[in-house]
Amino acid sequence: MRWKTFAAAALALSVGVLSASLDAQQTWKQLPVTKGDYVKPFPPLRIVGNLYYVGTYDLGCYLITTPEGNILINTGINDSTKPIRENIEKLGFKFEDIKLLLATHGHWDHVGAMAEIKRLTGAKMWMEEHDAPMLESGGSLDYRYPEGRGAIYEPVKVDRRLKDGEKFSFGGIEFTVMHHPGHTLGATSFSFPIQDGGKTYNVLLVNMASINPGVKVAGMPGFPGIKEAYLSTLAKQEKLKPQIWVASHAAQFNMHQKYKPGDAYDPNRFADPDGYAAKIKMYQKLVQENLQK
Repeated sequence: MRWKTFAAAALALSVGVLSASLDAQQTWKQLPVTKGDYVKPFPPLRIVGNLYYVGTYDLGCYLITTPEGNILINTGINDSTKPIRENIEKLGFKFEDIKLLLATHGHWDHVGAMAEIKRLTGAKMWMEEHDAPMLESGGSLDYRYPEGRGAIYEPVKVDRRLKDGEKFSFGGIEFTVMHHPGHTLGATSFSFPIQDGGKTYNVLLVNMASINPGVKVAGMPGFPGIKEAYLSTLAKQEKLKPQIWVASHAAQFNMHQKYKPGDAYDPNRFADPDGYAAKIKMYQKLVQENLQK
């Protein structure tokens, strides 16, 4: 696929960009917050077993607790460290017990606080190989800006580059890495089993194939093969059959329709195969509409 050729070039380019960005970590400039739901507080909740939602009203940040230390997936925007820490502590866990950081993709609204949390906890940061350059450049390397946009969050040192189909175990949980490009070069979904009440749930944290303003699925100079990437991702996601699923944004998996603060714990509220299938169909329609434009 043509987009892989570009991805290889981006990985090579990142070596030089990383050297400069790490030497000037304070040169990044935070984007203005234009969506209130990105920063609106939301109380933490238990999704299923040892999987918890610790993000803001819309930005999906997830804590997985294990005997070997805890995993945090996504961090929200640059100013999200404090609310994430407060939510983790409200659940009775220690912020410092985070030992592994993951992310569904490298956009500002999901990794803006990653470098700070990595520094405060000493956790390792693992990222899908095609989005690692974006994190290490502080968001400057983005296919929407072929010439670079300048760092918009503190650059993050990626300790391990994950590959499509790779399986890794942490704290007794086996994760499967699924490369779902389109939204970014390295957009990633994770599937993993979670135990609860003697039952094992197949959980999917999916990175939906949403389309940012200005993106043309028919072709982008910075992303050769973007059309094939989007269509391939949607075809793969359509075949997935998760028992429980969540996403990078709360709105993407209708969290606020499924759960209200104070509701009793019930993992089955997030068992929504029909809702998942409907969301994939919605994004397939959006991609086709974008192509027709």
